[in-house]
Amino acid sequence: MKDVNLCRTLMLTVCIALFTSTIAIGQVLNKPEPAPNANIGATSPWTAACASADFNEYFMNFTWSPPLVDSANEFILELSDASGNFDAPTELDRVSDKNTNFDFDFSFSLATDVQGDGYRFRVRSTSPALMSPESDAFSMYYIGYNNPILISKDGSGNIPPGGVIENCNSGNITLATHNVTTPQNYNYNWYRSGTLLSEKTNSITVTQDGMYFVEIDYGPNCSGSANTLSNTIEIQTGASSGIAIAASSGTTLCAGQTVDLVANIDDPTWTYTWYQDGAAVTSPTLGDSSFTVNSSTANFEGDYTLQIEGSGVCTETTNAITISNAGNFSVSLGNDTNIVLLPGQTRTLSVSSTASSATYQWYKDGSPLAGETNTTLEISAVGVYFARVTENGGACSGNTKDSENTTAVLPASFEFTIDFSSTYTSCESTSAVLALTQINAVATDGTRTDVTADLSADFSYQWLKDGVLVAGETSNTISLASAAENGNYTLEGSLDSFSPNSNERNATLASGETVTISSTDLALCDGINSVTLMADIDLANETFTWTRDGNTVSTTDRSLTTSETGVYELEVQRTGCPVRSNQVTIIQFDESIVTVDADENIIFQEGSAQTIAASGAQSYEWYDEGNTRISSTDSVSLSEEGTYLLVASVGSCQITRTFTVSFRDNFAIPNVITANGDGINDLWVLPNTFSRKPDVTVIIYNENGEEILNQPDYQNNWPQSSTAFTKQNMIFYYRILNGGKTLNQGTITVIR
Repeated sequence: MKDVNLCRTLMLTVCIALFTSTIAIGQVLNKPEPAPNANIGATSPWTAACASADFNEYFMNFTWSPPLVDSANEFILELSDASGNFDAPTELDRVSDKNTNFDFDFSFSLATDVQGDGYRFRVRSTSPALMSPESDAFSMYYIGYNNPILISKDGSGNIPPGGVIENCNSGNITLATHNVTTPQNYNYNWYRSGTLLSEKTNSITVTQDGMYFVEIDYGPNCSGSANTLSNTIEIQTGASSGIAIAASSGTTLCAGQTVDLVANIDDPTWTYTWYQDGAAVTSPTLGDSSFTVNSSTANFEGDYTLQIEGSGVCTETTNAITISNAGNFSVSLGNDTNIVLLPGQTRTLSVSSTASSATYQWYKDGSPLAGETNTTLEISAVGVYFARVTENGGACSGNTKDSENTTAVLPASFEFTIDFSSTYTSCESTSAVLALTQINAVATDGTRTDVTADLSADFSYQWLKDGVLVAGETSNTISLASAAENGNYTLEGSLDSFSPNSNERNATLASGETVTISSTDLALCDGINSVTLMADIDLANETFTWTRDGNTVSTTDRSLTTSETGVYELEVQRTGCPVRSNQVTIIQFDESIVTVDADENIIFQEGSAQTIAASGAQSYEWYDEGNTRISSTDSVSLSEEGTYLLVASVGSCQITRTFTVSFRDNFAIPNVITANGDGINDLWVLPNTFSRKPDVTVIIYNENGEEILNQPDYQNNWPQSSTAFTKQNMIFYYRILNGGKTLNQGTITVIR
């Protein structure tokens, strides 16, 4: 009663909020808390999670308050990111059997990428959709690597003698791990002489002297137990040793020549590594202060450098010495490397070279051919041929180089390969081109040599379809333009005594014909129990298939009578290919098929108009209350009060819908009524914007906040004649809702 008196003195919105909060009481989800792991005999909740492959099981306790959630509800435990952000939460556990249990534990495991100190938990319910508060922040790490780390310069794996690296000329030195798999998955703690540094990746670039080591940062609770502390590398300031290399002779080499590259300092305690064009050509070797470049080695040309390393010495790389090839001339073959010789046929081989004052000698099967010293060679016998080129001028007179080999074979037979040379899809393409794509010469041992380029113009050709010669088709291609030419094609050839045949290719072109089906009706309803589907061609002598939803229903009915709904199609076989018809959809007609975007009672302001539209039917007719048709489209514009009729049809099936149009009431919601039975202002009458609407709910509360009316589709009929009023003047509170949204609210004073 005290609340009611207070309500009378407060603003209306405050009052309504007070009564709403009194009435609407829902479930309360509490923030989740860590729970002991009874499976390992723990009695205290965990405070930080240090998971690994050996142990990864944790529990969170969750409590909530009634009323009960829905029977289909699920409770879901979610985890934030490492900074406590829930923009993309990770689901850890989901339960559906705890909807009557107000205190239970979730179980979960850490994913291998969990690394951080700010993770939080929350619990979400699905029905109703509620969210608990977030938990406290926790340190949680998956310890994926728990062995001592090894570090080295640039992560090369080469730990210097004594663990000391000389830093020459105050340069930068990079230290990195080299034995941690997937190092990018972790954060790291780097130390210099025991002082923690800011770097967090698996590598660090340093310039200061000191003792450097690293460990994986598994947070304040997990790092020590992981035992990942690395070896120590000491960086010392050093000075350049002045290492350099020199060549013992000229650096431009002819065939068979060598040159020694020698370091100016030979120290047996240093490690020497020789490089060519930046790639190591020797392994790091103690005292290896010289290197011999031999022109007989392929690709010996390049820039050579030397790198030194050692205890108390700076790691240095020398200047580069360029070694070049004085006799670097080219030899080019002017013909194919594989040649087919027919009986009595000759072929010409040729060679060219950039050598100075070049001379030539041809070889067959490894032996020189007497007198064959020109740049060309006529051959008529099978064998392996090449030319040896000698340079007779320049700095390296006498250098020789051989051309590539040319293999000449006498075929035992030839074989053709044919294929479609244009885009072709069986039973879809309406034209195609078949062509000879390859000619192989087949040796007696079965070796095949592609001779298409050499011999395709020398053969004569004849196409065959289904084993029968195709008149006039004597080139190595054939064009097919209609389904009448469908069949199995082969190609015959002729050259001297050879008559090769090709493989077989089947051409199946689409006929390009169409088949159209129609139906006596498109819907089944009262009075129409079956429909008949027909084709626009005579099916008497055709092979055909009727399908419904892709499944065969008949292969014999020229017209198909059916009483089942579905998508129907006809497939007719023509020239070996299916010709598919259009699709006809037969539906079961009922009122739910047709929808209208307006209620049955339509209210708008006088002087205006409203357009309403229907969908789901094939045809529409709109009539006014004088039975005059006012539209035959799917929509109509209404501007007058009255009753209107819609007749919607699918095929021969029809439904009707009636709509009442009235102008919007202009009076306000009354806040006083006189329930004295005199027939005047006895009832609380709402404007038609709010009354007699199924989607609008009216709720009335008495002075004590008790709900006395909760009515969708309010009929302007409160209070009932049986309603008793205990006082002369009584105040009631109302809310008008649509889909949970408040449209209006206020008070009603009843004067008796």
